[in-house]
Amino acid sequence: MKMKRSFLLLCLAQLAGTLGFAQEKRPVGYVDVFTGTSNSRWMLGPYATRPYGMIQLGPDNQGANQGYNWMAGYEYAINSVNGFSHLHAWTMAGLRIMPTTADLVYTDEPADAPYKGAGAGYHSRIQKETEKASPGYYSVYLYDHDVQAEMAVTARCGLQRYTFPEKQESRVLIDLQFPAEYDFNVKDARITKVSDTEIEGYAESESGGFNNYKLCFVLQFDKPFQSFNGWTGRKLERNTREVAGKGDVGAFVTYTTKNGDQVHVRSGVSLVSIEQARLNLKTEMAPFGWNIEAVKIDAETSWNDLLSTIQVEGGTESDRKKFYTNLYRVFAAKQTWNDVNGKYIDPSEQVRTLQYCKNIYGGDAFWNTFWNLNGVLSLVAPEIMENWVGTQLELFEHTGWTGKGPTGLEYSGIMEGSHEIALMAAALQKGIIKDKAIAEKVYQAAKFTMMNEGVNIHGGSAGNPRLKEYMRFGYVPYELDKTNKALDYAFDDYCVAQMAKKLGKKTDYDYFMKRSQNYRNVFNPELKFVVPKDSLGKWMPHYDEFSNNSFVEGNGWQYSFYVPHDAHGLVGLIGKDLLNQRLNDGFEKSVAHKFAAHALDRTTGERHEYYINQGNEINMQPAFLFNYSGKPWLAQKWSRAIMEVFYGDTPYQGWEGDEDEGQMGGWFVMSAMGLFEMRGGTETEPELDLTSPLFTRIRIRLDPKYYKGGEFVIEARNNSRENIYIQSATLNGKSLNRPKILFRDIVSGGKLVLEMGPLPNENWGTAPM
Repeated sequence: MKMKRSFLLLCLAQLAGTLGFAQEKRPVGYVDVFTGTSNSRWMLGPYATRPYGMIQLGPDNQGANQGYNWMAGYEYAINSVNGFSHLHAWTMAGLRIMPTTADLVYTDEPADAPYKGAGAGYHSRIQKETEKASPGYYSVYLYDHDVQAEMAVTARCGLQRYTFPEKQESRVLIDLQFPAEYDFNVKDARITKVSDTEIEGYAESESGGFNNYKLCFVLQFDKPFQSFNGWTGRKLERNTREVAGKGDVGAFVTYTTKNGDQVHVRSGVSLVSIEQARLNLKTEMAPFGWNIEAVKIDAETSWNDLLSTIQVEGGTESDRKKFYTNLYRVFAAKQTWNDVNGKYIDPSEQVRTLQYCKNIYGGDAFWNTFWNLNGVLSLVAPEIMENWVGTQLELFEHTGWTGKGPTGLEYSGIMEGSHEIALMAAALQKGIIKDKAIAEKVYQAAKFTMMNEGVNIHGGSAGNPRLKEYMRFGYVPYELDKTNKALDYAFDDYCVAQMAKKLGKKTDYDYFMKRSQNYRNVFNPELKFVVPKDSLGKWMPHYDEFSNNSFVEGNGWQYSFYVPHDAHGLVGLIGKDLLNQRLNDGFEKSVAHKFAAHALDRTTGERHEYYINQGNEINMQPAFLFNYSGKPWLAQKWSRAIMEVFYGDTPYQGWEGDEDEGQMGGWFVMSAMGLFEMRGGTETEPELDLTSPLFTRIRIRLDPKYYKGGEFVIEARNNSRENIYIQSATLNGKSLNRPKILFRDIVSGGKLVLEMGPLPNENWGTAPM
C-alpha cells in the first residue's frame, strides 16, 4: 500500500511538472537574451556571459571584411552565423572560433556572400528555430556545416561543444581578425601548437583610435586533433607548428569524424599574458572537466542568485519578462579585466595587482549612469559599486586620473563630463564606502578631476576638455566647444561639493557649490531655454531649440531640462506653469515616436520638433521633473507610458534606442519599482523620487554585508494598467505625503504601501519638497 502511494505521488509530481505548475518560474527563466537584438549594438547580443564577465562568447553575423562597421556584431533578423567570438566589449573584439565541414575556406566574408564556391567564406546559414540561448549559454545548428554548436562560460573562460557529421575533414577554425563595430586591427599575432590537444596565442590589437590591448588565450581540446594549420592573409600553411603575422591571421585543427562525434574546446583568456590565461582556465574551467551542462547550470545559478535579489509579483507575463531581461542587461555588457589572481594591465601597459578592489571593471562611459545603473547597483549589487570605486582608485593611483569610460582600462574620453564622480559620490553617501582613508582618496581623486584641464594620456584622453574655459567664463563658449559641457561640469561640481560636505571640508564645499550654479550662465532668461553663448557673453543668434547645434546627442529643448542636481532651481528659472506646459506638451507629441525622438536630421538637415528621447542619456529624467513642479501624477502617468510604449519584449523591440550597456535597462528596473534618483544618490542624504510601480509587490533582498535592513517591500495595492495613480502612501505604517523616500529608509528595511487608483489624486505628493 505504501509503495502504491509513493508511486502515485511520483506520478502526480511528474504530471505537475509536465503541466508546468510544479514549480514557480525562477527570475532567470524570465530573461530573454534575444530581446532587442535586432538593430542592436556590438555589446548587445545573445552572448553567453556571466555578470560582469570578461568574455561574452557568442555569434557574429554582420560586417564586411574589415574596418568600421557601425552596429556590426549580431543582428537577429540575419539567418546566418559568421563565427563565435569571445570579446564583445565596447571598442574591443577578439578570438573567434568556428566549426566547419564544407569545402575549406578560411576567409571571413559578408553574410550575404554565396555559400559555395570562391569567395564563400566560412560562415553558415542557420535554422532559426534551432537557435537557443539563456544567461550563460548559447547554441545553434549550423546548416551549411551540419554542426550543432553549443557554448557556456565562466567569468573568464568558455567551453564549446561541437557535434559533427561524418566527414573526412572536420575543422575548428580560430580567426583573430574579423569585422567588429569599431575599426579593429591586429598589429601582431601568434598562434602556437603546444600539443595535439592544446593551442596558445595572442593578438595585439588597436581599436577606436585609442584602445590598444593584447588578448592572450589558451585553447584545450578533449580529443587529439590530427593536424594544426594556419594562414596569414591568403597564404595557407598545412601541418605547421606556429603561425604569426599581422592583419588576417588564423589557424585551424582537423578531425576525421563519424556522425554524432563531439569535440569540446575550452578557452581561457587574459589581457596580461598567456600564462595568466592558462591560470584562468585552470582555476575556473578545469573543475568542470568537459561537462558543458554543469557549466551551463552554474552560469544560470549565478545569474538567478543575482536576479533573485528583487522578487516581483503581479503584472503580466510580459511585464515580468521585461523586468528581468532589463535587470539582466544591467550586468551583461560591462567587463571584469583582472585575472583570477588579481593581476591586470593598466593604461600604461604595466602589469599591476589589485589593491583597492576585488575586481577591476571596464566598459562604455558613465554618461548619466547616475539616473539608472548606479541606483540598481546600490540596491542590488553594492559590492560591484564598491569595485567600481576601487577601479577609479586603481586608475588614479597609477596614472593620476580617473576614467570616464575605461574600456579595457584604456582612457577613451567618452562621453560628456566625468560622471564616474557621481558613482563615487553616491557610494560614499550611501555608506558603501565606509573606510575613512578610502573616502579621502576618493574625494581627492574627484577634486583633482574637477580642478585640472583634461589631458591626452597613454594614447587616449582623461579628464574634462575646456575645463579652463569653464572655470574662467562659468560656461564653455560655443565657438570653442559644446554648450552642454557647462551643464555636465556643473553637476560634477555639485557631486564634489556634496562629498566635501560629507567629509567636513567647508571651504571646498562652498567653492564647488558656487560652481555648480554655472548652469544658469547658459540659461536665457527671456527664452527660458538653454542657449549657446560666445566668449563675449552674447547669445547665439537665430536660436532654434530643436537644433543640436552646440549640443551632444540632443537638442536645446532636451538639454533645457538637464539640471540633475538642482531641479528646484530649474523650475524657478522656467516657472512651474511654463515648465509643466512644455513638458506635458512634449510628452503628448512624443507618443507617436514611442518616446524615442532624436535631434536634428543629419542627413537632410530638415527641422523636426523632437521632444522626449528616452533612448539617449540626457533625456531620461523629464517625467520625474513633475515631482518638483507640483504635478506628481504626471510623473506617474508618463513613466508608466514609457514602460509600456518605449520598452518591448521581442527581438525587434526591446528599446527604441541605443541600449548603452544597461542604461535603458537600469531605467526600466528602477521605474518598474516606482523609484528614480534625480541626483543619482549624490546628496549627503540620498533620496529617491516615487512614481507608479509596474507590479503589485516588489521585494528587495538587501546585502547584509552593506545594509542591516534585511528586506524592503514595495506594495502597490489595486495596481493595474488602469490604476496607475498613487492615491496615498505609507512608510512602515506612517503617512508619506511627499513623492520622495530616503535611501536609508529603504536599506533599513521595511515596507512602502501605495494605494493606487484610476484617477489622479491631485492632493497627494504636492507638499513642499
